[in-house]
Formats: sequence, C-alpha cells, structure tokens
Amino acid sequence: MNRSETIRHVLLDIEGTTCPIHFVSEVLFPYASQQLLPFLTEHQSEAAVQNLLNEVQEALADDPSPEAIALRSPIARATDQGRLPLPTLCTYLAWLIKTDRKVTALKDLQGMIWEEGYQRGELIAPLFADVPKALADWHGKGIGLSVYSSGSVHAQKLLYTHSEFGDLSRLFSHWFDTRTGPKNLASSYERIAKSLQTKPQEMLFISDAVAELEAASSAKMAVLFSKRANNPQQDPKGFPTVEDYRKLSL
Repeated sequence: MNRSETIRHVLLDIEGTTCPIHFVSEVLFPYASQQLLPFLTEHQSEAAVQNLLNEVQEALADDPSPEAIALRSPIARATDQGRLPLPTLCTYLAWLIKTDRKVTALKDLQGMIWEEGYQRGELIAPLFADVPKALADWHGKGIGLSVYSSGSVHAQKLLYTHSEFGDLSRLFSHWFDTRTGPKNLASSYERIAKSLQTKPQEMLFISDAVAELEAASSAKMAVLFSKRANNPQQDPKGFPTVEDYRKLSL
C-alpha cells in the first residue's frame, strides 16, 4: 500500500472482512428468518417495531418483483386498518433475507432479533484470528476505527460486543450503515469522512467487495481488498490485497 498520506482512521467492512462470511449467511440470516414471526408477534405493539413494520409495508407496496405482487393480492390484503397480516409481512421479510435485499427496516428488525439471540447465548460472533490483535494495535497507536456495513448499526455493535474474543466494541469510535448511503457510491464515503472530520486521503477502507473499494477509492480513500478463504469474490481487480491485518504497517 503505497501512500504518502498518514493513515489516521481505518474504516472496516464486516462480512468477509473481519468476520467469516458463513456466520452471516449460515447463522445470522437463518436465525432471523426462524424468529421473525414469534418476535414480531410478541413485540408488534411496541412503537419502534410498529414504525419498522410500517416501513416494511411501504417497501412491499412499492416492490415490483413477482413475489411482492403475489403477496399484495386481494386475499393477502384482507386485514383491518389497511395493514397486511403479520404472516404476510413475515413471508416478505423472509424472502428479503433469502435474496439478501438491502432494506433498512429489515436490517433494523434483524438487529432486534439478534440481540435477543446474543443475550440468550444462542449466538456468538466468530472473527478471523488476526482481527482482535490488529484492532487493539491500531487503537493503541491512536488510529481511529469505524465500521461501515450493510447490517444495521445495532447489529454491528452486537457482533463486536458478543464476539468469541470478548467485547471488542469499545475499540470503535463510529458506526455506519445503509442510512449513511449505499456502499457502492463514492458520496457515502465522502459523507463518512466529513462526519469523522478526517480527510479521505488519511483514511483506509478495507472490504471484500470490489464495488465498495471502487467507490471508496473514488472518494480518495486508501483501500485494501480483504482476501479471505471462502469469500465469494477472490479477484481484487487490481486493488492491493491483505490477508493478515497484523502484517499491515500503519
């Protein structure tokens, strides 16, 4: 990584970067799908959940996919107060999870469901072995650490709080999710740098997704492709790579 600027802040993706991708796809997503109906049945009267369900209903109403159109059929719409039945909304949410659609309300609901799973000890987050030491070393050098993930901020904090290496959340100063903007747009990274009051040239973004690296690079950030075993994307498309964060000289 040939940079003339000093790196003062590291911005990290999670899935496939600091945490094995299988934990999200094979543990967290299925867990959320299984718990959707019982969780929403128990908590649907709470204001925060009601607001998110309203957002889900709006998303379903505007979704042009055949799956969404089928759920909006006259039979499915038969409910009081104009709201789709809870099982219908759960079916839609489960489909969003299965297809990995980036719907913010879904991400927030998943965070709530996962919180209960972590608290019950049913979930614990694995991290790549090099991550805890690298984070501690960077933090000890005074380098700022932040997370930018498609998962909600709440879900991000839960993952690092309940990791197999203990609570690492204290090492991070800021958390960013899709409410900041899409991860494949340079404007999102510019917005993050501005909120951190840090020049983009003094920031390093690490991710396993080339489209995200392209966006961050366009925003003038230093970038590294996180090359991990079992990640779906292995070709960095010319970007510099890192396999062990402990070997980075920042």
